[in-house]
Order: sequence, then C-alpha cells, then structure tokens
Amino acid sequence: MQSLPLPDINDVITHYFWPLTRTLALFSTAPVFSEKVAVKKVKIGLAMLIAFLIGQNLPDSQIGLLSLTGLWVTLKEIIIGAAIGLTVQFIFAAMRYAGEVIGLQMGLSFAAFFDPSGNQTMPVLARVLNVIFTLLFLAFDGHLYLIKALADSYTLLPISAAPLSRSGFYLLPEAAAIIFNCGLRVGMPVITLLLALNLTLGLLNRLTPQLSIFVIGFPISISLGTGALLLVMYNFPPIFYDLMNDIFTTVHTILNGFG
Repeated sequence: MQSLPLPDINDVITHYFWPLTRTLALFSTAPVFSEKVAVKKVKIGLAMLIAFLIGQNLPDSQIGLLSLTGLWVTLKEIIIGAAIGLTVQFIFAAMRYAGEVIGLQMGLSFAAFFDPSGNQTMPVLARVLNVIFTLLFLAFDGHLYLIKALADSYTLLPISAAPLSRSGFYLLPEAAAIIFNCGLRVGMPVITLLLALNLTLGLLNRLTPQLSIFVIGFPISISLGTGALLLVMYNFPPIFYDLMNDIFTTVHTILNGFG
C-alpha cells in the first residue's frame, strides 16, 4: 500500500487550501450558490471538487499555511472570491430594486413577506422578479460563467503574497451603480404608465369630487400594472443576457484593478 510522507501531505493540503478558500468565499456571496435553502454539505463538497480541479493546474505557491504570510494570503483569497460573487450579485439586486419600485407604484408595497433564502423581508413583486431572473441566470449558464470567472481569476491574480491594488476597491463600489441604473431602466416602462394613470386619477378627482378615486384607483392600478408587467416580461431575456455579459466584463475589470 502506497503512503505519502508527512511533509508531502502538508504540501498537498497547503496547495489546495488556497483555491478552496477563494471558492468558498465565492459561494458565500455569489447568486444561486449562496442561497440558504441549499444544503451546506453539498455546497462544501462542490467547492472542494472545484478547488481540486482548478488546483491541479496551479503552480506551487511555496507559502507556509501556519505563518503570517499564510494568514495574509488567506485574507486575500477571501477578498478576491467575495468580490467576484458580490459583483455578480449586483444584477439581482437591480432586479429586486425594480420590483420594489414597480410594487410601490402599483400599491403592492405593503404586500411583503419574510424570505427565508435571504433572511430579509422582501416585497412580493421583488421576490417574483428575483425568481424569474434566477431561472434566466441558470438558463443562460450564468453559474458556469461564474465558475469560469473563478478559474480565470488565478491567471489575473495568482496565489501570492503580493498586495492587492487599491484600484479594485474603488471599482467595486462604482460597479454597484448598476443597481439603480439598470433597476430603473427595467422598471421605467411600467413606472411611467402607472405615473400617467395616477395623474389621470388625480385630474378626475379634481373634476368630479363626488367620484371616489380611492375606491376605483387601487384595482385599476393593480390591473393595469400587472398587464403592463406581463407585456414587459417578453423583453426580460435579452435585457438580462446583455446585463449578464456586462457584469462579467465588470468582474474582469475589477480583477485587473486588484492586480
């Protein structure tokens, strides 16, 4: 029976520890992988498998695991993996923001419930859009592009004790502007229609005070907003596909900024 000496086992553990740390950091922040409904043992096993496959093609870092340098490299790997997952998470935050704004205009802002997957209270329309775009993310192989971005990150940012450039830390909050930019762009057609409806109802209220606008305005807003949202949904796949391409380009830019 073949056995490895103790120093060789230590080298193997050290070699695969860094890819595993970056992969686990990615899984803790990335969409789909960070869902709390997923079994933790499955996520850890998948992370170990991906780290093993990626680590086979990486050179030895020659960094001691139990050292100050090893502690810094561990922190660096966590930052890189979390930055990749958090950047991709911005597009889902943008879609949830669009759902919140549309629901506010439709009068559904009070219809909120506790979301166990995110441990937060989320409006019902934001939750619906989040589910739709999660399915689109999987249909467009976004999870595979996410793993590819993780593998490519070792080319841009290899495992070393070199410090991270501060440009990447500046680019990360700048990328968060996509939440408001794309969120309003997705919801603007429905928001504009509901705004025109509110202006019309306000004008009718001034012209005919005996007409109870509050009685007829609420069902009209919900019906018209739901119909407009159903028509806009046909444009969701191409919009989300372009947005997904842009966000992975942003991930590449942020990794270059860290380098």
